[in-house]
Amino acid sequence: MLKRLRLKRIMQGTVGFLAMVYLALVRLTNRFTTEPEDPYRTIGPLMPVIVAMWHGQHFMIHFAKRRQDRAVSLVSRSRDGDLNASILKWLGIRAIRGSGARGRNIRKKGGITAMRAMIRALKHGETGVMTADVPKIARVCGKGIVTLAQISGRPIVAAAVVTSRRKVFKSWDRASIGLPFGRGAIVIGTPVFVAAEAGPEELEDARRRVEAELNAVHQRAYALVGGTDPGASLAPAHKQEAAV
Repeated sequence: MLKRLRLKRIMQGTVGFLAMVYLALVRLTNRFTTEPEDPYRTIGPLMPVIVAMWHGQHFMIHFAKRRQDRAVSLVSRSRDGDLNASILKWLGIRAIRGSGARGRNIRKKGGITAMRAMIRALKHGETGVMTADVPKIARVCGKGIVTLAQISGRPIVAAAVVTSRRKVFKSWDRASIGLPFGRGAIVIGTPVFVAAEAGPEELEDARRRVEAELNAVHQRAYALVGGTDPGASLAPAHKQEAAV
């Protein structure tokens, strides 16, 4: 049993290292445009912040990070999460294991424990990175990220990192990863603040603003590289428009 567990960890570590090398190649061989041109002029004084992303768009999000910034990322306790945590370790980003849940046991998913860990990390100056949508409910911002902002007092900043050449997977979230030798775009949204005394209506407004910011930065990022967001059709608003 111990030998099998050790072998599993070695394999995960090896795959994580290879993934880190591949992502470095993608970063090196793509010509990136950043919008706004100097986002940290605005965001820098607000650090640490909560970086929001959509599920499936996490592979290259660390391209937007400055070297000097310490960061933690919320990673699920799933098998895929094990691999993601291994990759993050090689990238110098600490993983906090746990995720939100919808219609499932949030304690089993580790959501409450992870939330507390994220609050502590933000308090100690680490930027927190997390997906805004919960598993299997793509492109719908959940309440978790705005609750974290409310409790921690840190703003939410939507981010998108995309490339003109990419591999899009046929997954529930239309996950994608960049390919080498193309053009890339890093787009950072306007910070969304959530007051500590915010009530249900204010929290819902903040949730909608985060959702809108994420859709906007992804739309803009793909436009900058001459493409369209492969996950845009998953958004509820898009589905409603298509049905009309």
